[in-house]
Amino acid sequence: MKTENVKGFKDVIGNEAEKIALIKEVIKQAFESYGFTPAETPIIEYEEFVKGENPNDEAVRDIYKLKDRKKRKLALRYEFTFQLKRLAKNQKLPFRRYQIGPLFRDEPIRPGRTRQFTQCDADIVGSTLKDEAECFSILKEVLDSLKIKFTLYINNRKLINEILDKNNIKDKEEVIREIDKLDKLSIKEVKTNLKKYKAEKLLDIFTKKEKYFENYESYKEIKELKKLCNLFGVNVEFRPFLARGFSYYNGTVFEVWSKDLKVSVCGGGSYLINGIQSTGISFGLEPLILLTNIVLQIDKILIVSLNQDKAAIKLTQKLRKQGKNTTLFYGKPSKALEYANSYKIKKVIFVGEKEVKLKKFKIKDMRTGREKFEKL
Repeated sequence: MKTENVKGFKDVIGNEAEKIALIKEVIKQAFESYGFTPAETPIIEYEEFVKGENPNDEAVRDIYKLKDRKKRKLALRYEFTFQLKRLAKNQKLPFRRYQIGPLFRDEPIRPGRTRQFTQCDADIVGSTLKDEAECFSILKEVLDSLKIKFTLYINNRKLINEILDKNNIKDKEEVIREIDKLDKLSIKEVKTNLKKYKAEKLLDIFTKKEKYFENYESYKEIKELKKLCNLFGVNVEFRPFLARGFSYYNGTVFEVWSKDLKVSVCGGGSYLINGIQSTGISFGLEPLILLTNIVLQIDKILIVSLNQDKAAIKLTQKLRKQGKNTTLFYGKPSKALEYANSYKIKKVIFVGEKEVKLKKFKIKDMRTGREKFEKL
């Protein structure tokens, strides 16, 4: 029997699990402080619903397919946005929901991306440019809290489409996918790919400076969004070839990158949900784990009962009610100290006959080795 993990999937325990819980809490608090409410959706859906109207998108092609006992075609969710179609029905607008949970894609593995990964999304159904700027404020708040240096790149699908229309490009989605690779491939490689669609001339346009794009009507939205971002204290950088991988985007698109990792940390954009203009942001938890340098400040305590179980239990429960992370250990002091070191518990409190009589307990600081008696 194979017990090792399937490639692209992993177990998470100990300090890494605690770090993940902390990052999730930072994001959750940020979402809720901006008025988003939580949602939960099934991991398994009907395959046709998962594929939606854009079955040729790269992420859709990477879905995990399965069947139940009745041979119904099912699939694991690869994102949260398509499920929002169901959640948003009959909701008072604007509808703000956030969701944090696992997604699945059968795609190549690289640092910051596994085949089961956790995404943290916040979406507004019934949105405006002002809402988009507010979403950027959320991501800045989260990344600043996690002490992650980043660059926020923005563009607009309307601008891309306007340029393609003026140049009589027919295979729009295919061409957009190739242009979007300009941050990953060399100009020569992208040019070779564009020749298949007789669109190589577009490279001269999409590599120009920002000033040039003021000639296009659709650039006005980008200009207005940049003004709104200034009100929220968010710096953005225009990237004319940024398109994102989903064909459903119909307005602003953005990605957040860090110099220290070769995958996007956060991304999103604007799209239609049930015919209603919407916008959303999505954090990838795995890149955040690799990038954040926050130090966990979890005050863990180990209570060691030295044949004084009643007193030890009483003290343990008292500390837990005070909100302290407390573990109760029955056994020899040497074994207790080994246990504390193994789980990085910083404080060990001994409850023995002497301590009970004095109503003071011996406390050992595992970082310094110092011991003291203290009333608790």
